[in-house]
Formats: sequence, C-alpha cells, structure tokens
Amino acid sequence: QVELVESGGGLVQAGGSLRLSCAASGRTFSSYAMGWFRQAPGKEREFVAGISWSGGSTYYADSVKGRFTISRDNAKNMVYLQMNSLKPEDTAVYYCAADQKLSAVVGGSLVPHYWGQGTQVTVSS
Repeated sequence: QVELVESGGGLVQAGGSLRLSCAASGRTFSSYAMGWFRQAPGKEREFVAGISWSGGSTYYADSVKGRFTISRDNAKNMVYLQMNSLKPEDTAVYYCAADQKLSAVVGGSLVPHYWGQGTQVTVSS
C-alpha cells in the first residue's frame, strides 16, 4: 500500500517554472516505479513523465520533453517534477502515480495502482 501526496502547484506566467513534489508513504518506496500524469478541463488524463525504481531511467511525453525533468529521492520517499518554460497548454491538475510495474507509469495501456489527490497548475499567457 502506498499513499501519495502532491504539492507545489500554483499559478505561474508563461515561460516560468514550477517544481512539483510527491511524498510517498510506506517502507517499500524503492520497489515502485513512479509517474506524473495530468488532466486538463474537458480532456482525458495523459501521461507526462515516468521514472524507474532506482531513477536510472526516465520517460517523457513528447509535449514536455526538454522542458520537464522527473527525479526521485528514495531515501526521502519523494518524487519530483521540475517544469520549465511552462506554456498555457500545460494548465491541468497534475497527479503523482505509483506502480510496481514500470510499464504502468510510462504511458502504456496499464493504469497505475496508486494515485495522489492532484495539484493544480495554471499557466497564464
């Protein structure tokens, strides 16, 4: 069982930066691959970024590649999403997700088992 709590969302101007954080409970954090997903109003939830159990491999949606960076700190049970050069189209609720299967957090057909409550990111033009 993993509980996830996101923080760090807010309002930012286009071109600005935000860093999202996700705190995970439990003593087996390093056995979970982690991912970030987002859902904009009227749109389906979409994959943003994923990271392997040790952090050695990262994956990104084409729309954020080169602007966003996912990282994790297994000693602190934390995963982060650094978002730079933000665009109005990045506006969405961002969700942290966890699954023991890497394929579930990198935008495949599987759905992650565990989700946070989400944090709102709003980018103004």
